[in-house]
Amino acid sequence: MENLFEVHAEARTDEGKGASRRLRHAGKFPAVVYGADKDPVSITLDHNQFLRHLDEEAFYAHILTLTVDGKKDQVVLKDLQRHPANDNKILHADFLRVDAKHEMTMTVPIHFIGEDVAPGVKEGGQVSHMMTEVDVACLPQDLPEYIEADISKLGMDESLHLSELTVPKGVSLTALTHHQEEELEEGERSAYDQAVASIHMPRVQEVEEDEEATEASVDEEGNGSDEEATEE
Repeated sequence: MENLFEVHAEARTDEGKGASRRLRHAGKFPAVVYGADKDPVSITLDHNQFLRHLDEEAFYAHILTLTVDGKKDQVVLKDLQRHPANDNKILHADFLRVDAKHEMTMTVPIHFIGEDVAPGVKEGGQVSHMMTEVDVACLPQDLPEYIEADISKLGMDESLHLSELTVPKGVSLTALTHHQEEELEEGERSAYDQAVASIHMPRVQEVEEDEEATEASVDEEGNGSDEEATEE
């Protein structure tokens, strides 16, 4: 069985747009691996094989084993360039070597739980996801595959913010580190403490209610005019 967290590649010496174009015609694509105080290395990856890796959500926030001509490195997928008109066509990838002793910053997905039991949803509200991923800082060994956002207690017109997320030990949300030197008044929320999810009444329903209220008002005015006309 294929290990979805082990990526096989070949070293690449042929550079330039023409070389990259030839690689893609051959079912491959260019990439680069850098970091850990080592020189960047240009590599070549098999396109279809790499697509199978991308089918696994955890692949995007997981320590990967990159094997280049038999030599292995621990890396993370740092950047991915897709074709603007075809999401399944990969143009380029960046891999960052990781150092077990140095903190790293990564983007990980947010998994939402408790939507079906949230009080606001039971009242007819609709959940809006303002964020689907978040930047975290941690040592490689502490890198989470995702951050969980529990909205099971969220009421109507309420929001869940970054500061209310529970993160694993050794992990911090990078956005929240920006407000450490802010002078905030009691009860004031930092601009960096962004909303992750909220529950509000669906706008369609609000519009329908407004229209019904308008129609009722028009009917009352119309009935009043008819009555006045009758009296005259």
